[in-house]
Amino acid sequence: MNVFDSKKYQNIDKSTHMLVNEKNLFSLLTIHNSTANHQYYTYKTESTNIQLFFNLKTKSTVAFNMEHCAINLNKDESGMVYFNEDQTHILFSLPPDSSIIVMLIPVQYFHSLFTTEENYLLNFNNFVIGKPIIDTKPTTPAQQVVLHQIITQPNNSPLNYLFLKAKAYELFSLYFSNIEDNSKDNCPFMSNEETMTQLKKAKNMVIENMADPPSLEELAKNVGLNLKKLKQGFKEVYGAPVFTFLLNYKLEFSKKLLLENKLNVNEIGNKVGYSTSSHFIAAFKRKFGITPKQFTKQNNG
Repeated sequence: MNVFDSKKYQNIDKSTHMLVNEKNLFSLLTIHNSTANHQYYTYKTESTNIQLFFNLKTKSTVAFNMEHCAINLNKDESGMVYFNEDQTHILFSLPPDSSIIVMLIPVQYFHSLFTTEENYLLNFNNFVIGKPIIDTKPTTPAQQVVLHQIITQPNNSPLNYLFLKAKAYELFSLYFSNIEDNSKDNCPFMSNEETMTQLKKAKNMVIENMADPPSLEELAKNVGLNLKKLKQGFKEVYGAPVFTFLLNYKLEFSKKLLLENKLNVNEIGNKVGYSTSSHFIAAFKRKFGITPKQFTKQNNG
């Protein structure tokens, strides 16, 4: 149930500027308070989104459906928010001379961007229902450069929309490029940090032994989890059962080896755990639609 004072939070149309609106992909908008008074606005989302907020100036507050469910963003600070709801009233409390850039990314599209082995931690299609993400962190110098370019781009430029779309992708990439560097290194929905550490150890163990991985029973014993918790937790965090994850990882890794062009197809197949090259070629084609040889020809000339 949405609980906020609709008289206090006025329509935001006059204070927002939709910069980019790519249907089913993402939206980029700016919200300004250029008045001398504190202002309150609301913006309603119509789908389940990953929400990114970049505060440029004065300390501001962004709340969600209820005023107490909020994040406070200082100057040059960003926030990532996710709620498993089709509609969310985003409530902005903006002091004088304040600006926020907002990026809204539908969950399905967001998930499609994270399919390589480096990013299985970000399989947001498997969120545990009822536990939102609310996370804040400083914007990096590189992000600040892009934010400045977005906010200062002239509206009358003939290539303005294309420029802003490119900058939105750049901002998105910069925001998530250092996700593995987060010292917490945990899934927002795993309340038990020890369990998360054990699941990460399991992931690393199957990757390090991809050519001859341990059984689920051996893996559970090695990381100190019971079998049920390993299977359920691994799927929640990494988006797939252990051996489905490993299959996808092996094939993504084989693409990297093919691009390096140092090993032949047989050697790569052996390296990632296939007993025969024909099995490797068949698995590769099932996943990517082309054979390893065709992939190498397309990308290495």
